[in-house]
Amino acid sequence: MTDYKATLNLPNTTFPMKANLAQREPKILEKWQKNKVYEAIRAAREGKKSFILHDGPPYANGNIHIGHAVNKIIKDVIVKSKTLSGFDAPYVPGWDCHGLPIEHNVEKKVGKAGHKVDVKTFRQKCREYAAKQVAGQKADFVRLGILGDWDNPYLTMDFKTEANTVRALGKIAENGYLVRGFKPVYWSVVGGSALAEAEVEYQNKVSYSIYVRYAVTDEADLRQRVEGAGVEALAGKGPLSVLIWTTTPWTLPSSLAVSVNAELDYVIVQAGNERLIVAEALLEDVMTCGSIEEYQVIGRVSGAVLDKLALQHPFYVRQLPVILGDHVTTDAGTGCVHTAPDHGPEDFQVSQQYGIETLNNIQGDGTFHEGVEIFAGDHVYKVDDKIVALLDEKKALYFQAKFEHSFPHCWRTKTPLIYRATPQWFITLNHNDLRQKIKSTIENVEWIPHWGEARIQGMVDGSPDWCVSRQRTWGVPITLFVHKQTQEMHPDTPELIEKVAQKIEQDGIDAWFDLDAKELLGDDADQYEKVTDTLDVWFDSGVTHHSVLRDREGLRFPADLYLEGSDQHRGWFQSSLKTSMTINGEPPYKQVLTHGFTVDAHGKKMSKSLGNVIPPQKVMNNLGADVLRLWVSATDFSAEMSVSDEILKRTADSYRRIRNTARFLLANLEGFNPETDLVPMSDLVALDRWAVSRASELQQDIIASYDTYQLHNIYQKLHNFCIVDMGGFYLDIIKDRQYTTGVNSVARRSAQTALYHIAEAFTRWIAPILSYTADELWDALPKAAHREETVFLAEWYELPKAEHSTDKDAADMNADYWAVIAQVKGAVNKVIESKRNDGLISKSLTASVTLYCHGELFEQLSRLQDELRFVLITSSAIVSDASISESADATEVEGLSVLVEANADEKCVRCWHQRPDVGQHAQHPELCGRCVDNIDGEGEVRHFA
Repeated sequence: MTDYKATLNLPNTTFPMKANLAQREPKILEKWQKNKVYEAIRAAREGKKSFILHDGPPYANGNIHIGHAVNKIIKDVIVKSKTLSGFDAPYVPGWDCHGLPIEHNVEKKVGKAGHKVDVKTFRQKCREYAAKQVAGQKADFVRLGILGDWDNPYLTMDFKTEANTVRALGKIAENGYLVRGFKPVYWSVVGGSALAEAEVEYQNKVSYSIYVRYAVTDEADLRQRVEGAGVEALAGKGPLSVLIWTTTPWTLPSSLAVSVNAELDYVIVQAGNERLIVAEALLEDVMTCGSIEEYQVIGRVSGAVLDKLALQHPFYVRQLPVILGDHVTTDAGTGCVHTAPDHGPEDFQVSQQYGIETLNNIQGDGTFHEGVEIFAGDHVYKVDDKIVALLDEKKALYFQAKFEHSFPHCWRTKTPLIYRATPQWFITLNHNDLRQKIKSTIENVEWIPHWGEARIQGMVDGSPDWCVSRQRTWGVPITLFVHKQTQEMHPDTPELIEKVAQKIEQDGIDAWFDLDAKELLGDDADQYEKVTDTLDVWFDSGVTHHSVLRDREGLRFPADLYLEGSDQHRGWFQSSLKTSMTINGEPPYKQVLTHGFTVDAHGKKMSKSLGNVIPPQKVMNNLGADVLRLWVSATDFSAEMSVSDEILKRTADSYRRIRNTARFLLANLEGFNPETDLVPMSDLVALDRWAVSRASELQQDIIASYDTYQLHNIYQKLHNFCIVDMGGFYLDIIKDRQYTTGVNSVARRSAQTALYHIAEAFTRWIAPILSYTADELWDALPKAAHREETVFLAEWYELPKAEHSTDKDAADMNADYWAVIAQVKGAVNKVIESKRNDGLISKSLTASVTLYCHGELFEQLSRLQDELRFVLITSSAIVSDASISESADATEVEGLSVLVEANADEKCVRCWHQRPDVGQHAQHPELCGRCVDNIDGEGEVRHFA
């Protein structure tokens, strides 16, 4: 047997089938860094229209987790796609570097500031710790294939950024939005600091549920009120009490009033040997809790009648009044609310209306101060049992139970929070109608998904004034001088802040803490004091539109896009919006995109205790970063994102399909020179022209999906293109033509032209998502003049437009036509597979098929003439409009039946087709006629496939 292998155009490429991503990606990354790819992109796009995605800074503490990876990958995909669209799209990563968790970690190593180590040294240790955390996280982000200005990120602890943060505070103060107030704020007793709403998360907690008697001290006064309201005289017997309900017994030592709602109806009920006052709507619930089956309503009054009724504190010698408040509802409890102005915003507000001041019973560490009767030194976390026991002893306890409920916790320390009234600095939402302006401007931002708008609207609507002060050591200082007597800011505050900012720009935040007030205030220094509080870290990150976007060359305000997890409607999106409105009068972003949280395959939150955590480092080391990037892009990130080892394994399988498609494209471009071998669109074989047109159609969809951030649509379309359009149809058909036709024949060059165009476009399509793989592809593509050094410098490939074919027989073989042919091919394949399973044939080339059909379908199939067999990959294919053979199999294609028979002809050893002319050529007795022609003659001509 003659060896004809050398006469075949066998596939060949440097692009390997086996990805070995975990080993190959670090080498590619090293190349990017050596060639300064990011800097090259900036140079190439200089002067182009900009697209600014502003990076929300992750906190510089701990290793990155899968949520970090999701966030950074989505950002990278968007930035790279914008670069492909011709935009100048820089990516400047950032980190949040101040705050409590860093302090805690440093305290573990060197002790508390001002105790085992001086404050200045402590801050330096915090700075060093944060820098180390940034370096660790940065290495992982870079390994993920994220391109950005990693050598020059923005850090909130950079001296210049700290200075600009102070300048932002000065602008807000100058515009009248910074005020000092004394009111209850969320307080972390572990952190010893106030917190803002954005630093609060909700976790389940077991609490007491207690009903407590507040005795009426003057029954005669109540009798007069009842009678004055036109109600029957107060009757009944036994002690008379207003009954309150609370889940925070520790607040009772600070109880200074009981609030009722003026509009509610209240009843006086005889319950056994005592009389209780509760809201009528809650009477049955209250009686059930007390296991009281027989009771009698002996009086009714509106809440307004009870205003200023004197009550007795349940365990202190303290009289307190009934007061009226709209915050009292009948959702639960008794309709009577014990009121401690120190420990609740609503309590504080209603108490102020009655001139009731705070007590300040609780110290910063959560303990009662030494002057608090009975409970001095007790901690709020541990005092509830003691208080409940005392209530029981005083016969003030009506009912007690415990229940589990959602409760505010510190998002850093994971410990329960309390409300505590302290003097703090606030950004007020009431000045200059700020709240309404914020709500109005929200409508001008594009929120993706659209429900984000309603979510942030609701949060702004219910948001209290923002407490921006913290009692911390490691943070940007509130650089204000306030008058010792009046507590008013210095009249020259704007000028003073700029002077301080200049010092911080040189020496960091220590410049403020080391500053002698006389240096700036001169003789006025004795009348003023420096504020020693630091700023909320949400302020640091919230004003990066001012400290980074406006300051950094290549960036601008406002940004086109902010992109973070869906929890940031209450966090960074809101802090950025509020500060931008107070400084600029407009939002800092045009679009806001949110992604969901990562959960396991069962929808459970990632947790070390559950053992369902998927570290991104592990995925990169085992499967490769591109598989992780593909999973992110394949998932609809507008909702929760499920990830598990099994899900990632399936993603790796999908990756292999995409890679194998790319490899086929490249392998069959062996010997192709785009400078000399491109065939004009009008001269392409009909199927090749369809393939290029299909790629062009897909490219429009892909770019549109990138532009609208629908990454999962891109994955689906790309995957479908590889499996159905290419693998299941086009590439399957052209193998024979690629391998067997003449090296320089139009038939082969036509297919290579289509493959080349598709490969050029395909490499760009996947570049934002499968960045490492796209880089490999780029290097393996046939070298073309004027091609960029890296795919990341390129723009979308300009696929040639479908021109009118010079072959009149193939002129109108459009997308609709080939869709019909693909449907027929699929139907025939099923029949062939069935016959293979029955043992009639071994593979498709051992078959002869007859397609029975009529009318338009007959005409469409007949147009392919002898090339129908190449489409169906059979040795013989005939279209017949005769009566259907009894042996033919019906198909799902309407009007089509298929007869599959074993082909009896000899097999050509070169193309493997079984043809009647094998053996009829003396020089090549083992070949069919077309193979002989392809070797020694002018070569076969293909019109259609």
